[in-house]
Amino acid sequence: MKEEYFKWYSPHLSRDIEMLVFGHAGYPIILFPTSMGSFHENKDMGLIDSAKWFIEQGLIQIFCPDSIDKDSFYNKNIHPKHRIENHVKYDKMICHEIVEKVKNNTASGKVAMAGCSFGGYHAANFAFRHPGYVSHLFSMSGAFNIKSFMDGFHNDDVFYNSPEDYLFGLNDKELWNMDIVLGTSNWDICFDANLKLSKVLSERNIHHWLDIRQDKNHDWPIWKEMFPHYISRIKFF
Repeated sequence: MKEEYFKWYSPHLSRDIEMLVFGHAGYPIILFPTSMGSFHENKDMGLIDSAKWFIEQGLIQIFCPDSIDKDSFYNKNIHPKHRIENHVKYDKMICHEIVEKVKNNTASGKVAMAGCSFGGYHAANFAFRHPGYVSHLFSMSGAFNIKSFMDGFHNDDVFYNSPEDYLFGLNDKELWNMDIVLGTSNWDICFDANLKLSKVLSERNIHHWLDIRQDKNHDWPIWKEMFPHYISRIKFF
């Protein structure tokens, strides 16, 4: 399995960013780490190995960028306005420095977005904000409400990074063309969050699969079951 390490200076973040890429060819999947996780977390925890067959067959390439959660949502040393501003810069980095460079690896000119736990938020938020770039969304035990990070602060940036709020106003037809999976479990600490987001999507008649698995904890074992299952939904040919 081919593995490459990349490090570059991000003009959007004004700092270096690191990323691992797995695979030599195939459908690009942007895979986010969990809360405050690093670019190598998904490898370290075995999630990459769960998709090894697809990678070795040249069906997918997985791009694992670093997170900046410690400088955005989890940074209690700065004002909430600056927390969300830092996240917006991160969104622009993902869009312009990664997605726009790899989306044409597919005939559709799109990528898949995936992530576990708070990585599921990043995947979903990017997919819903940029539906023209995203063909598939695989959120595994995602949490989608960022208001708890904002200490009561609210502005347009907060609104337009809160899927439960802004989805009601979206009318981009590409949103209805996206393959959306919300994976969760009846034991998942984010179970209610997934039910709520599913309800919002249903109210907009946005087709999606709410995959509720039984008696599994919010942890890597269930995500390693989900990830290859969801990848198999991609039409590679």
